[in-house]
Amino acid sequence: MKGYGGSRFSFSSVLMVAFGCLLAIAGAQTRSGIVGDWEGTLDPGAQPKKRIVVHIEAAQDGSLSGTIDYPDQDTSGITITAITYREHALHFESSSIPALYEGTMNEQHTQLTGTWKQGATPLSLVLKRTP
Repeated sequence: MKGYGGSRFSFSSVLMVAFGCLLAIAGAQTRSGIVGDWEGTLDPGAQPKKRIVVHIEAAQDGSLSGTIDYPDQDTSGITITAITYREHALHFESSSIPALYEGTMNEQHTQLTGTWKQGATPLSLVLKRTP
């Protein structure tokens, strides 16, 4: 009986490791859908429109990081201080400007539609994947 129980333990251990690997792969694939460069235009109404470029990267451990550029203002490399992407929902923040964005990815993984908030007034912002 001990041999059977030992085999059963080994089999369940293998299953747990395989399941863990599948979850890691699924998580990496989900994150890879958001990795890249995204561009949009903020329209604050009375003020001039501002182009915004968001760069999102994934580390080997699966964590996300990124930066924000404002090409029309010659500003680049603003650090994204918090970022999450789960089930087509992106949330990121930058404490240095301070700003936050919440958006939803389309089915083709080519566009994020959401809200940018910097100051009191939230603005609609569509970010499109750039080549």
